[in-house]
Amino acid sequence: MVFDKVKKKIGKVVKRKKEKNLAVFVDGPNILRKELEIDLEDIKRVLNRYGNLKIAKVFLNQFATSKLVEAVVNQGFESVITVGDIDVAMAVDATESVFKKSIHAVAFVTRDSDFLPAIIKAKANGKETIVVLAEEASAAALKNTADIVIALGA
Repeated sequence: MVFDKVKKKIGKVVKRKKEKNLAVFVDGPNILRKELEIDLEDIKRVLNRYGNLKIAKVFLNQFATSKLVEAVVNQGFESVITVGDIDVAMAVDATESVFKKSIHAVAFVTRDSDFLPAIIKAKANGKETIVVLAEEASAAALKNTADIVIALGA
């Protein structure tokens, strides 16, 4: 009887360790392009292997169509619309998530190295970092810094 209680308690601890909470930030203008043929469903499927998506945001500029915004929402992502370049807004939100105890890993979906400082800050604060790239040849600095690198176009 005591053994069953201990076994049950150990099972709960092990289960909790497996379940990571992810914060995912998508560079919409660089990733959601027709020529790349990447959609948010692909991104969710790949990242669900690493944990539960607790924060999932797609950053778009003011030129995003209403159909794109609707597609983002329909896939379970929050759409964040900015005027001009999305990089600062995305980096700020990503860095903010680093300081949330409930978040264990931060994922960046992009094609460029603009988010390198945010990745470095996440790592310095003990968060696992994941970079999802559109193609194998993009963002060498991100590939060399992140804990996990996923190339969708490969």
